[in-house]
Amino acid sequence: MSRIQSERLIQHFIELVKIDSESRNEKAISEALAEQLGTLGFEVHKQSVDAAISNGHNLYACLPGTLEGTILLSCHMDTVTPGNGIDPVIEEGIIRSRGDTILGGDDKSGIAAIMEAVRSIQEQGLAHQTIELAFTVNEECGLHGSKLFDMSRVKATQGIVLDSGGPIGTIITIAPGAETMKVTITGKPAHAGLAPETGINALTVAADAISTMKLSRIDEETTANIGTVHGGSATNIVMPTLVMEAEARSLDDDKLAAQVAHMVDAFEGAAERHGAQVSIERSREYDAYRLSDDEPLVQGIMAAFAANGVEPMTKPTGGGSDANVFNAKGMKVVNLSTGMAKVHTCDEEIAVADLVAISDFLFTYLSR
Repeated sequence: MSRIQSERLIQHFIELVKIDSESRNEKAISEALAEQLGTLGFEVHKQSVDAAISNGHNLYACLPGTLEGTILLSCHMDTVTPGNGIDPVIEEGIIRSRGDTILGGDDKSGIAAIMEAVRSIQEQGLAHQTIELAFTVNEECGLHGSKLFDMSRVKATQGIVLDSGGPIGTIITIAPGAETMKVTITGKPAHAGLAPETGINALTVAADAISTMKLSRIDEETTANIGTVHGGSATNIVMPTLVMEAEARSLDDDKLAAQVAHMVDAFEGAAERHGAQVSIERSREYDAYRLSDDEPLVQGIMAAFAANGVEPMTKPTGGGSDANVFNAKGMKVVNLSTGMAKVHTCDEEIAVADLVAISDFLFTYLSR
């Protein structure tokens, strides 16, 4: 039997998703949550970030407890587009938008679950762990909020990010590292009809490189992709410049390094063969993390799910999250499913039962 108030939980979730908070525009949601957390008794600290990252704030909050242990709970406050004017509907136990926007369960489902668990614990007069919160801005555009998060007040050494999909009980213990590349190929312009042979077509160079490149699914741990291509100005000009953005991900750091080196070699080799120039700007977006099922954090989470009659399961993922960043900052952090589904689409949805179940898990975990 649920120990949280499901109707209040759903109402709060709906209120949160109605607050416009597309990435870089989190001022309204960060202000609202700071006030709400203060009402719950949290000591709240707003952390300023560069205006280019967000017009809002990262939020750190702490609620001292009497049980042993301190846990950091984290969610991001931003949504992808189209995320303004969300109008949620509930049909047959499923919450979704009306179809012209995303829902915003990614990641406001996690925020609502945390706050309902805390409200319910307080109402029932139960002891709990010390709870620290990290609510971040601009996660969707590159985990920017967590990368800038000021850890100076954080006492916890372990944490839980609530920002994944799948069945309730899913514990992401392994996640990849990722590296991005901005590749600029510079050839030579020429008139495409009068003297094409005097030019060097940057697209031809790119095509040559890509034809020798391993892309998509490399192995069970590694992927690679070329996501954007920009170049050319007219059909009668041999394309002089082409810019591509690419990425590689892997659960294994050595495999990631090897894949990136392979892609760089392919671009440089093609440029040399055609007499073109190539420059490659590389950026490590986030590092991989890997936690054992025997890790005390994981064992404690699994025990809390089991106590609620939910079968826990640990699994890897191919995506990055704020959990990657907090692990890189020296903590042990996993990512849990809130039941969100079809995220980043206008078909996004979440089951009421799943939102209740993850809130119940937090109630149990925090008050055990």
